[in-house]
This record gives sequence, C-alpha cells and structure tokens, in this order.
Amino acid sequence: MLYTIAVVLIILWLLGLVSSYTMSGFIHILLVIAIVMVLLNLINRGKRG
Repeated sequence: MLYTIAVVLIILWLLGLVSSYTMSGFIHILLVIAIVMVLLNLINRGKRG
C-alpha cells in the first residue's frame, strides 16, 4: 500500500516538473513524502526479515 502511494506521488512530481506548473513547492513536498514512505517501507521490511 505505501509503495503504491509513493509511486503515485513520484509520478505526480515528475508530471509537475515536465509541465513546469508547480503550486509553490507543493510538488517537491510530494517528492519528499514519497521518498520518506519508500525508506520507511524498506526499513520495516528489514525488521521483519
């Protein structure tokens, strides 16, 4: 679930870069959230295994 949300956020960020329409840094906040979610997912997988 988290991985899917992170991928969607990264795609939205890339679309924001390509269209050059950014809502005052909102797209970059989405990117940071996506990276944090991916890292948390990787850390949680490491603890389970």
